[in-house]
Amino acid sequence: MEFVWWGVTIILFVLSFVGIIYPIIPSVVAIWGGFLVYQFLINSGELSLWFWISMGLLSAVLIAADIIANSYFVKKYGGSKISETIAAIATIVGSFILPPFGIILVPFVAVLITEYVLHKDTKKAAKVGFATVIGFLGGSVAKILIQILMIIWFFIAVVL
Repeated sequence: MEFVWWGVTIILFVLSFVGIIYPIIPSVVAIWGGFLVYQFLINSGELSLWFWISMGLLSAVLIAADIIANSYFVKKYGGSKISETIAAIATIVGSFILPPFGIILVPFVAVLITEYVLHKDTKKAAKVGFATVIGFLGGSVAKILIQILMIIWFFIAVVL
């Protein structure tokens, strides 16, 4: 039975990376699902308090990475609060439209239109639209790196 639970753990870890392309799948929840399957169904005494505290902190950084990256780039290039909100919504909607390209195209177009409607400046709207794409890609890279770190840490904690 342990083999099955290891399979579930691995599937949850893989699913956490799918959550980067499909934000409707919460990456943090998938990773924690893998940790919890191990903790409660494979070996309950092996993961230390230090591991759990560290994973909690990294999870907070993981959640913040996406929000901070998008917000930073939209603000840096003069985008409005409305554009930040539109970008977040469009990212989720875009994950269902033309996957995986919709996750980049839909927020870009949505922010481009929003900024143009708000400011009537095509150049600024395009700049903020591209900033949204850069923010998404930057946040995604940060999330990938943090998730890899969390998963490697888990396996190190399990092996050692």
